Amino acid sequence: MRVAPVGGTAVQDHVALAEIELCGELIIAASAAGEERLSLESIDQVLRVREEPDGSGAASGPQ
Repeated sequence: MRVAPVGGTAVQDHVALAEIELCGELIIAASAAGEERLSLESIDQVLRVREEPDGSGAASGPQ
């Protein structure tokens, strides 16, 4: 069995790690809701989506 050397050889995909974290938060919120479905507003809150300040109603991504 080969073991990767300790040090800076690991590659990290920060976007993938952020997506995994958001998915985990969404799963936790869904579990806490029990039998109830999460509303779209609750999902947006968990995923940190907000409306654009210009009032256009377009949602922006995670902040």
